[in-house]
Amino acid sequence: MRLAVLADIHGNLPALQAVQAELERLQPDFVILNGDLINPMPFNNGVVDRVRDAGWAVVRGNHEFYLLDYGTDRAPKGSHDSERWGSLHWLVRRIGAEQANFLAALPDELRLQFPGAQPIRAAHGVPGQNRVGFYQSMPMDKIIPAIETIDERNIISAHTHVQVDRHIYKTQSQDPLTDPHEGRHAFEPPAATMSDMPPDGKQRSHCHWHLMNPGSIGLPLNGDPSAQFATMESVPESEQPGGWKVLHHRVPYDRGPVLEAFATEGLLEAGGVIAQLFYWELVTAEPEIINYFRWCWANGHDPDAEDIKHSFTAYSEATGRNGYVDERDPLKVPQST
Repeated sequence: MRLAVLADIHGNLPALQAVQAELERLQPDFVILNGDLINPMPFNNGVVDRVRDAGWAVVRGNHEFYLLDYGTDRAPKGSHDSERWGSLHWLVRRIGAEQANFLAALPDELRLQFPGAQPIRAAHGVPGQNRVGFYQSMPMDKIIPAIETIDERNIISAHTHVQVDRHIYKTQSQDPLTDPHEGRHAFEPPAATMSDMPPDGKQRSHCHWHLMNPGSIGLPLNGDPSAQFATMESVPESEQPGGWKVLHHRVPYDRGPVLEAFATEGLLEAGGVIAQLFYWELVTAEPEIINYFRWCWANGHDPDAEDIKHSFTAYSEATGRNGYVDERDPLKVPQST
């Protein structure tokens, strides 16, 4: 059994098309799309239509909820502010009714149990929290509290836009040699000792989880702008604890049409600073939004209280980030053929 696992398209139709072409070559048995089909890029209706026609198993992510909760008491605080949430406002005006209805009916998580294979739990973050995310180098004692209530040993997460393939072990002793897998996975740091009883009061029958993130198709943040996804193959436990082997994939594609559409579709103008930062992330494949906010907090600026344009101008002038991005922008730098 071989699965293809996709996530975080974010309205980037050319990237999705490139991945679908690769799936035609790979011919997986089943495809899972783990959230964030839409926002903040310009081709949201086209992405939803392609996904709907493909017949994949699909989970909602936090960006689906931004759309579905907009204008209700469930909406994020301040989402009425066009300077901060202009990209969402643009999306609300442009999304089709059929596309929105498709997103409205999606599940928030999936439990997958294929014949003869170990069960898998898929959620955009973790079940019940779609904005929890993980990284390849993240300490295990930071991961375990978020996953220890999950009965399935194989967990598919997303949200952070980076590829992850981790085996997480919860030891019952501070001595790492008590971990029966220690000899096979000595590269993993010892996990912090945790309580034997998870917060929900249910005793787990295992202390191992296989955690993976396929990366982002439309907006990767690991320095490589290629469209990224993963495949999972069912294998014997003797070959891979948890019974699934992960292979990550990266597919180059032409980002030019997406970058051009930010301007031609009015998204840059409507979305303001945040849309500009998303544009930068598409160019650099680096976490531009997080870096901007971190700089503000470290340098006496509060984007939540002051004019966000003012703090963004100060950030650009102090760091020279706009020049850094321009040097990498395919629309501004001649591309080799």
